[in-house]
Amino acid sequence: METHDFFLYLLVILLAARVFAELATRLQAPSVIGELLAGVVLGPSLLGWIEPVEAIKLMAEIGIILLLFEVGLKTDVKRLVHTGVKSLVVAMIGFVLPLVLGFSLGYWVFGLSLLVSLFIGGTLTATSIGITVRVLSDLKRQQAPEGQIVLGAAVLDDVLGVVLLALLYEFSIGGGVSLINTGKVLIFVGAFFVLAPVAAKLISLVIKRFDAVSEISGLIPTTIVSLVLFFAWLAHVVGAPELLGGFAAGLALSRRFFLPLGIALHTDERFAHRIEEQMKPIVHLFTPIFFVFVGLSLNLHEIDWGSPFIWGFSLSLLLAAIIGKLMGAFFIQETWPVRWVIGMAMIPRGEVGLIFAELGRVSGIFNNEIYAGMVIVIALTTLLPPFVMKWFYGRYGEYLPAETLQS
Repeated sequence: METHDFFLYLLVILLAARVFAELATRLQAPSVIGELLAGVVLGPSLLGWIEPVEAIKLMAEIGIILLLFEVGLKTDVKRLVHTGVKSLVVAMIGFVLPLVLGFSLGYWVFGLSLLVSLFIGGTLTATSIGITVRVLSDLKRQQAPEGQIVLGAAVLDDVLGVVLLALLYEFSIGGGVSLINTGKVLIFVGAFFVLAPVAAKLISLVIKRFDAVSEISGLIPTTIVSLVLFFAWLAHVVGAPELLGGFAAGLALSRRFFLPLGIALHTDERFAHRIEEQMKPIVHLFTPIFFVFVGLSLNLHEIDWGSPFIWGFSLSLLLAAIIGKLMGAFFIQETWPVRWVIGMAMIPRGEVGLIFAELGRVSGIFNNEIYAGMVIVIALTTLLPPFVMKWFYGRYGEYLPAETLQS
């Protein structure tokens, strides 16, 4: 690609992502749906103006890493202390059941291979904490008991999802499922999650010290992006996907992170807030490129829409995705309205589901038809729950507890 063509492509991608995200938000839909739709419109599915070339793919991969950094940065591990067993039950059942249902449908119903079926099940385990937080915040229920349970479960869901993603990544590059590789990845990921946050905390102290004496603006975003990219490289070296490094860096630098076993590296709340604020423009510049790239990679013209497979596949996985998350909330001791709200709040797959699906496509695990079906399921599970939750609160809000929990 010529340099001037790349500049034009990037200009169109950024502007289209912003316009479609604004439209989606005005229609009370998640902005990620608008950015995904922008890619579908610009790509081979509709206008055919832009192709998913290597240069855009590289920027999209940076977007994924920074997106997982933001997810880690906003993760509040201490929520699990407040909500305890209920969050654990919701998270574990909401993680295992969609994985089992998705795998079973792929392997035994549709006759797909073991690896493809595992990727399908893995994609269904995701929960978008960003969309869940946005809906609960709009409804002013973030600090309510059901809100705290949901957020605690979503934190654990994120961690489990990233570990599963590391396993699937190893299977995809290794050519198949292997117990030896599984054990190796789990050991590496465990060591990475223990050591990386400590290293990130120590490095952040150095960054803070230099920031206090630096006479040039921009030290924090420059050094933090460098740290995230270093952790991404380090994750790849230990056999995990690069985005795991971004997540670990964000988790370590979050304002609510604490180290186990009494290891104390106290977080400076104001400095952590400065990191979050100064990184926002960079994260929000790159992450829309990833979502647009997902839409660009989807060629709807290559799909046989008259085939019973695509409709049966998408509908059955949609039901599995919804039931798998709802059931987790039915195993805790709460009133039925609270259980329904918690279950609905765990359904959105959003950006996390798209990361799973994109890894499956890039690895050659998903063909275009399966990839399209997965994107349809992710889009619907992202789009519908916010509207249903708002209706549910309007109709049954009086039956929900008014008490709030301290954050």
